Amino acid sequence: MAIHYQCRHCHAKVGTIEHSIHANVLGFDMLTSTERTEMVSYLENGDIHVKVICDDCHEALIRNPDLHEVDIVVQ
Repeated sequence: MAIHYQCRHCHAKVGTIEHSIHANVLGFDMLTSTERTEMVSYLENGDIHVKVICDDCHEALIRNPDLHEVDIVVQ
């Protein structure tokens, strides 16, 4: 089982945790059910994919707060 982190905006790979770790250690239990549904997906092979915001997109959102109103998806 691996946990893969990917930017929800630009789809850049942020990182991967290869070794087995309980999801609650990562704070997934602190998310609301809505947040968990939007951010975390579980694959049949046991891998977990987590949507986060990379540093570049985070900086862009800080510099341009109006971008929060737009759901930007780069493919």
